[in-house]
Amino acid sequence: MAEAAEGGKVKKILYVNRKAPYGTIYALESLEVVLIGAAFEQDVSLAFIGDGVFQLVKGQNTKGLEVKNFSPTYRALEDYDVTKLYVEGESLRARGLVEDDLIVPVEVVDGARMTEIMEDQDVILSF
Repeated sequence: MAEAAEGGKVKKILYVNRKAPYGTIYALESLEVVLIGAAFEQDVSLAFIGDGVFQLVKGQNTKGLEVKNFSPTYRALEDYDVTKLYVEGESLRARGLVEDDLIVPVEVVDGARMTEIMEDQDVILSF
């Protein structure tokens, strides 16, 4: 197994995003924790399920909510070597979305594949 910068074993960490991007702190907190985990050279992946898929939608306008639009930050994930982003296809379709509606490249997977991805992790954090 690969070694982290501090000599410990690299952990496979999956961050599961289930909440809409605004109205709670979950989405923003998840993104911040992901960036911290990636900075510590862990094997970081993200999954977007349910209303969590809305976090990745292009063209978000938060002016009426009077909160900062943090969705462009997802584009920075690649700079942190976070390239494993999974979106549950059923969640996309149920919300009238397609992969082209998303701000970053993702792997759209079905529920069975999402289960396999989750089973392959050392740690799962759900937001």
